[in-house]
Amino acid sequence: MGCSHNCESCSSNCGQPKSLLVEPNKLSKIGKVIAVVSGKGGVGKSLATSMLAVGMNRKGYHSAILDADITGPSIPKAFGVSGKLEGCEEGILPKTSDTGIDMVSINFVLDHVDDPVIYRGPIIAETVKQFWSDVIWDDVDYMFVDMPPGTGDVPLTVFQSIPVDGIVIMTSPQDLVSMIVGKAVKMAKMMNIPILGIIENYSYLECPDCGKKIEVFGKSKLDEVAASYEIPVLAKLPLDPKLAAAVDAGCIEDAKLPEALHGAMKVLEGLRD
Repeated sequence: MGCSHNCESCSSNCGQPKSLLVEPNKLSKIGKVIAVVSGKGGVGKSLATSMLAVGMNRKGYHSAILDADITGPSIPKAFGVSGKLEGCEEGILPKTSDTGIDMVSINFVLDHVDDPVIYRGPIIAETVKQFWSDVIWDDVDYMFVDMPPGTGDVPLTVFQSIPVDGIVIMTSPQDLVSMIVGKAVKMAKMMNIPILGIIENYSYLECPDCGKKIEVFGKSKLDEVAASYEIPVLAKLPLDPKLAAAVDAGCIEDAKLPEALHGAMKVLEGLRD
């Protein structure tokens, strides 16, 4: 009765935990943690996660990816990384891509990559926590967490268990943009997670002959929506068949990244100041 839910200013012993954060492996050294989120699926979270990790890696930072999309993992495919996770007495060792990006995904646990993950919510949440606590993340500058869509068990687990420094919200230029952004923004504010900005995917298609930008999904409403929530727009990414082909071939690290992504990477670098 009369609880303010502020445990730090309360002298009562009600058994309420002050923090649900999970300690990382004792050998881990992790810098900034960035979660890539969206209120719905199919907007390109995994692609953006991969490109941001590649981009920061090219800048000389050690990038890592925690694939928290347990039932729909995409990261191993994008990087062409396969095989089972290995471990030692101290913990689990992440897989490493050709350019040195460390990553962990449920696909590195399954016998076959197309095996379905039929876990209930609590098991999925515990798996995500183990990816954080049991894996030895060695000298990571930026860890990117590829989140599943929506605001369910996994996003809640990540926000409560992992010290997230900020989120990047992914969206698309369709009419659902306001709802997509609104769900992610409200959850982040309820969990006291900083919002770094919004990236719009599928913004336009550039004609290979004349260079004209064609708004395939209609005129973007992102600027108005972002302004209403007072959130910066980090990038508007084009539909790029070459990027899609690079992901399908497992060689996202060899792809040319959209110039529009540079602004987002500058924001990430600013977190270190």
